[in-house]
Amino acid sequence: MKIQKQIDVKAYKPSGFIGDYRRLVKETVIPYQYSILKDELPDTEKSHVYANFVNAGRALRGEDTADGFYGMVFQDSDAAKWIEAAAYALAAEKDDLLEKKVDDFIDVIAGAQDEDGYLDTYFTIKDREKRWTNLLEAHELYCAGHFFEAGCAYYEATGKRKLLDVCEKLADHIYKHFITEGNGGYPGHPEAELALMKMYRLTGKKKYLELAGHFINTRGVDADFYRKEKERRNWQVWGNDASDGAYQQSDRPVREQKDATGHAVRAVYLYTGMADYASEKSDAELYKACRTLWDSITKRRMYVTGGIGSTVHGEAFSVDYDLPSDSAYAETCASCGLMFFASRMLENEVKSEYADVMENAFYNTVLAGMQLDGKRFFYVNPLEVNPGISGVAAVYRHDLPERPKWYGCACCPPNVARVIESFGKYAYGENADTLFCHLFAAGEVKSLCGLNLVCETGYPYELGVKYRVSGKGKFAVRIPGWSRNNIIKRNGESFKPEIKDGYAYFEIDGADEIDLSFDDEPYYVFANPKIPRLTGQACLKRGPLVYCFEGADNDGYVSDLVLAKDGKTVYESINIEKYSTYAIDVEAGKQFSKGDPYSIIFPEIKPYKARAIPYYCWGNRGINQMRVWLPVMK
Repeated sequence: MKIQKQIDVKAYKPSGFIGDYRRLVKETVIPYQYSILKDELPDTEKSHVYANFVNAGRALRGEDTADGFYGMVFQDSDAAKWIEAAAYALAAEKDDLLEKKVDDFIDVIAGAQDEDGYLDTYFTIKDREKRWTNLLEAHELYCAGHFFEAGCAYYEATGKRKLLDVCEKLADHIYKHFITEGNGGYPGHPEAELALMKMYRLTGKKKYLELAGHFINTRGVDADFYRKEKERRNWQVWGNDASDGAYQQSDRPVREQKDATGHAVRAVYLYTGMADYASEKSDAELYKACRTLWDSITKRRMYVTGGIGSTVHGEAFSVDYDLPSDSAYAETCASCGLMFFASRMLENEVKSEYADVMENAFYNTVLAGMQLDGKRFFYVNPLEVNPGISGVAAVYRHDLPERPKWYGCACCPPNVARVIESFGKYAYGENADTLFCHLFAAGEVKSLCGLNLVCETGYPYELGVKYRVSGKGKFAVRIPGWSRNNIIKRNGESFKPEIKDGYAYFEIDGADEIDLSFDDEPYYVFANPKIPRLTGQACLKRGPLVYCFEGADNDGYVSDLVLAKDGKTVYESINIEKYSTYAIDVEAGKQFSKGDPYSIIFPEIKPYKARAIPYYCWGNRGINQMRVWLPVMK
């Protein structure tokens, strides 16, 4: 039984920081990505997504497919995530031109669907006879899942059923293949599980809940499934090691898994579906497994920025406390997935630790995944960059010092867009009598539980939040774990609410004004000594924001900086390009030494005022050094 659920997509009208970001996505990011999907931008990585659907339709009609299929085996999913982002934008504000673009795209997608419901341009154009024979690598269920999410979102935003009808036809085809006909297997790249849960809730069709449960409950029961599948075919996509069950999260049944392993995005997408199914079915055993995996990630395998997946080898989790800064992977999609997982854990238990992690992932890694102008994107999010080494040397080739316009594997850009546009669903939740505030987002909320509110805040820079709440019911607000001193007022008077699991609860009957003030002083974070590379170093934070040091602010270099242990800080408004943000100036030292690589002479350290900027703002002023963690001098 769900303790609470996300609010309706139309229930939140944004303003403030989130409103500005959502406007950027609607006015810039969505049109920009649409042009890329249609291959209309010069000097940009080719996408061919739109053309793939056109060609798939031609193939089904027996016509010439022109230039055939181009791109990754999961290229279709870029279109689905773009539509989902557009749907959330349309839910917030009507836009006839955008809606027509989406409708036209949906027409092309519908034209690429086979009569039996199958939809995947790679196989329709290239290898029709190989459908469903390579679940490990071919990502058919992954693409299907993203269409399910897009179809649900677009129906909720516009009331239009065409894409949802495509999705139901596809889901029915998958149900027939795996349930009715009894073909074995489960997604190589989880995503269908969480998406089928959305289909079930929207349509009320229990077969979709059954299918989600089937994929979750059969996973890893036969730990050799993928190896046996590989033996039955004579082709491959990636050359994945079919016997590496830990990498596939299939070495044992999901209820027996103890550590977050393998491909980080696949892992958190799987865990999201597990947590969602656990809440829907009141499955305590499954939720316990989710909790174990949550602890594995957040207590031993997560970066201070909310990034996860520390190694480029397989885009994967490594082992406990292996969290290198300069060779970090921390894929943007993985932090999006961590937000999904956290949101679903909140369905089972309303505990602030879930929302704390969700907030950390969003304001740091997810936002860092996109340039401030919305036209360049990071796939990988390192915590240290050294020009001439990062993006160049073999070990660091994945850690780029600047964001590209697009990628051949472009899963991250549309993922960022859809997360930002749907932020209200993560910020607010509700049940029959309570409205929950998990993340602080300015704007208006109209809930179904009897409460409405207006939130005024300059968060994440201004760390005070004011709510005007009206109606009858309970209102629960998260007290962030990073804030040690909090001031809470109700109607102008100091107030001590009930605090439970990190949430402050208020009984509302009429109209109330609730003010919360959190710690606004910058603070150092120190790493567990089990993280070997961070011994003696500190990270600077203020509120939920991780700060970093860039060469652009510090005379070209940051590798020579040493932080003062008790140094004073100054919080200052600045502009990065034309975008407003806040810097922190902190007392530090700058090391000076001769040009030789090694010396027996202790380096001279001179007092220096170092400047830090929010981590999500780095990489917007050309190529230069960047570090999150710096040594601390006594």
